[in-house]
Amino acid sequence: MDGLKKQAPLVPKPPWLCRRLPSAPELEEVESVLKGARLHTVCEEAQCPNLCECFSRRTATFLILGDTCTRNCRFCAISHGVPGPIDPMEPSRIADAARAMDLRYVVVTSVTRDDLPDGGARWFADTIHAVRKGVNGALVEVLIPDFQGRERDLVTVITARPDVLNHNLETVERLYPTARPQAEYGRSLKLLARVRERAPALPVKSGMMLGLGERPAEVRVALNDLLDAGCRMLTLGQYLQPSSKHLPVDRFVPPEEFDAWRELALAMGFTQVASGPFVRSSYHAAEFYENRPS
Repeated sequence: MDGLKKQAPLVPKPPWLCRRLPSAPELEEVESVLKGARLHTVCEEAQCPNLCECFSRRTATFLILGDTCTRNCRFCAISHGVPGPIDPMEPSRIADAARAMDLRYVVVTSVTRDDLPDGGARWFADTIHAVRKGVNGALVEVLIPDFQGRERDLVTVITARPDVLNHNLETVERLYPTARPQAEYGRSLKLLARVRERAPALPVKSGMMLGLGERPAEVRVALNDLLDAGCRMLTLGQYLQPSSKHLPVDRFVPPEEFDAWRELALAMGFTQVASGPFVRSSYHAAEFYENRPS
């Protein structure tokens, strides 16, 4: 990583990635709720460019199992190292925060916890149950890690009946050793395929970043692989380098190319596609779910 730091200076963003940050009382209210509940969000920990917008709209993506990941994906801003103990009250505090924020669509993700026997699968299930109990009529979308390929842990999450199950492919197969050295392209696809086998009615979602050095033909292969695995909900967004210690941006993809990818993905068979420079896994997730084909 020292060599990477020297080779990856931050470069100026193009005009389409520069925008004014919204300001609203709701933003401070959400920050206050999260701070008071001692909760983490992927919005903050991953330096999401949509944080101000989403907080101003009284939405956030909850990050469970702490704020320290056991993996070191070279595109991700979340801290990595040895995680601390799990807070037994975290699921109920998430439910309380979701109720205080008047959420009806709750998105939950986690750091990867390879140190836990079940990778945190039970914590996802407990959080789903807590939100359903604490927020009347709430829908829950989960963005899960790969659980190192363990089907029993995936089943633990599926049995809790999330309304959408998301697992990000992130990038094309060739770039996995560089961008995701502790993950496996085939393992992620197999996880998604198992969701289809175990729960055919459960909507399956996945996302990819563009701008890491992928080739168009490789993206098309990855989209086909996702379709073959049963994924029909897709997000495509621009990779943004969090710091000089992370992988450099190979290319800033212009908005019109994201539009073209959206049209191609829909033509290939995806039923819903969000594609744009600022799109992230849970960006406008409630609207994405509500607009799904009946």
